Parts: sequence; structure tokens; C-alpha cells
Amino acid sequence: MSAPGPVGLVARLDGARVVVCAGPGGVGKTTTAAAIGLALAGRGRRVAVVTIDPARRLADALGLGTLANDPERVAPDRLAALGVEPPGELWASMLDPQRTFDGLIAELSPDLATRERVLTNPLYRQISGAAGGSHEFTAVARLHDLVADERFDVVVLDTPPSRNALDFLDAPDRIAGFLEGRAVQALLGQGRTGIAARVARRGTGLALSALQRLTGVDVVRDLATFFEALGPLTAGFSARAVAVRAILRDDRTRFVVVSGPGPLPSAEARFFREHLRTVGMPFTGLIVNRVEAVPAGPERDGAAVAAGLSAVLGDALAAKVGRTWDEHRERAARDAEAVAELATAVGDPRPAVVAALDGEVFDLPALAAVRDQLLAG
Repeated sequence: MSAPGPVGLVARLDGARVVVCAGPGGVGKTTTAAAIGLALAGRGRRVAVVTIDPARRLADALGLGTLANDPERVAPDRLAALGVEPPGELWASMLDPQRTFDGLIAELSPDLATRERVLTNPLYRQISGAAGGSHEFTAVARLHDLVADERFDVVVLDTPPSRNALDFLDAPDRIAGFLEGRAVQALLGQGRTGIAARVARRGTGLALSALQRLTGVDVVRDLATFFEALGPLTAGFSARAVAVRAILRDDRTRFVVVSGPGPLPSAEARFFREHLRTVGMPFTGLIVNRVEAVPAGPERDGAAVAAGLSAVLGDALAAKVGRTWDEHRERAARDAEAVAELATAVGDPRPAVVAALDGEVFDLPALAAVRDQLLAG
């Protein structure tokens, strides 16, 4: 008896609690994450799809118009038209760093006074509104909350383009390391007066005083107030980071690399796969999106196509169609070769291949067409 062949990608996601979709930009990764969510909902799972990428394509693909920080459910009757029946459900949200940050502060604060001191602190408002770092931190907090939410069986996470996604994956370790570092712990133990004195002793007192006169902002006071208020919350922050670190390494977490067949997306996909291997996170499979494919039917070259159309189109126009047909076949052959090479490089003997569609994925039926290709793969 021959050994069973490789299992298709969607079947490999059975039993997953978290599915992380990562890869380069411009390859349809957000749409693919939504299609995975639709496929899992069709298998009876209650799925929450969340995007960290500030692009709003996910809302368009799901027909929701806009997405908020809190997951919104896709109407059951719309899913039923695509073959998704209860208990399958599909929810979607887009990360709002400010709201997530504020909600985390409110949850971890021991009392109302502490919460207000942090939320109204000017330094906190700057940190929480800085998209560069807050997206990583709040993505960690959001993933923790969604995994703990009993409404959902599985969370599908759409990350930013791959190099930024690596920042997200490393965020739990960096957050925990920062909060447990000696410098932060020393500041947290000083109290407001002690922090102010410590900052001033660093030889920055004159510069900060000049800055205050220029801007009207008392940097030392805001910094001291921030760290004083932050003290009671650090244990909760660290616990979240440690919990998400465990989630990312859990055997129910599946990492899917999404790529295109071109050389640049393929290089990024290989880089990401290698990083997963280095940090010991589980790799589940490869999806190659927007692949050129030759239509089904008997194989024909451009000359045969032109000969069959010349009586209708005339020789000149039929010849142009024939040349276009050959160019299409050449692109399809190059893409097929690129897919095979990438699959070997990342170690997936049966990648899911999604053919290029005629138009953009902007509604549920188009999203279902992507889903169907994933299921076929």
C-alpha cells in the first residue's frame, strides 16, 4: 500500500486555535486571511478574522463596509448563500491601537484613579498614538483577548507585510524584557519625586527646563507621573506578553506564509519561513496567490488558436490573439516553475495555489471563489 499523499492546506488547519497569515505586501494576504476564515466557518468553526494592516480591504471583501476594533459578525443569511451553515460563523475586526491600548489600561488598572492618571498623561497619549510601536504592542494584547473570547473557536490573524510581521512575533519577548529590565524597574521603584530627581541628575535638567519654557510641557513631571501610574500595571503587561508568547508557540497555532510567484515576494516568503524555523514557531503551509494559469481543456499553442479563429476574426487579428495566447502560456509556465521552487525552499510539498482572478476581490462571492481554490488545494 502506498503512503498517503500530503494533506491540503485547509485540512491542515483543523483543530487550530490561531492561524497567523504572514508574508510580503501586495500579494493579497488580507483577502487570503478572509478566505481562510470563510473556509473554516464552512467547516463548522466560529471564526474571528482580525487585520493588523491598516488597509481596509478586509471590510470590502466581507461586505461589511467598515470594521471596528470589536469583531462584527457577517450576516448568517449571506454566509448561507455561500454554503456556510451553523454552527459556522464568521466575524471580522480591524485593530484600533488607541482603543485597544485604552481598554488594556482600563482592565489592568487596580482602581479608577490609576486608570485616569495613565489615560490622561500626555506621555501615554503620545506612546499609545504612535503607530510604529503601538501596533505591535496592541496586536499582542488583542490576540490575547480574542483567543480568550469564548465566542470564537479560531482566530485568523492577518499581519502587516512580512518584515513588520516579524516585529509583531517578537513583540511579546521585547515587551517582557523591557518591563523586567533593570532601568525600568529602578524607575518604577522611585516614586514621582525620586524619578524627577533621577532624571535631573542625568545632566538633562537644564535642557528639559529649556524645553518646558519653549513648549509649555513639563517633561520631567509627565515622565514621573507616567512611571508612577504605570507601576501597578506592569505585572499585568508582563503576564499578557508571556501568555501571548505561549500562544504563538502552541501546537494549535498555525503559521501560513502567503506569497506571490514573483521573485521579490518569493524571497520575502523564504525569509519569513527561515525566521519561523529559527525561533521555533510552527509552520503549517504555503499559499501562492495570483498565479497565472492556463484554462482547462486540450493543450494548444498560439498557432492552433489563431487557426481556429481566423475565419471569424480574420488572419491579422487571429494572429494577435495567438501571440497573446503564447505569452500567457509562457507566464503560466514561469509561475508554475516559481511555485515549485518556492514550495521546495519552504518545505511544503503541497502548497495551496490560487489563480489570478479577473478582477479585485471586493465582495463575498469573489471571496468565496478564493476560498474554493484554497479548499481544492
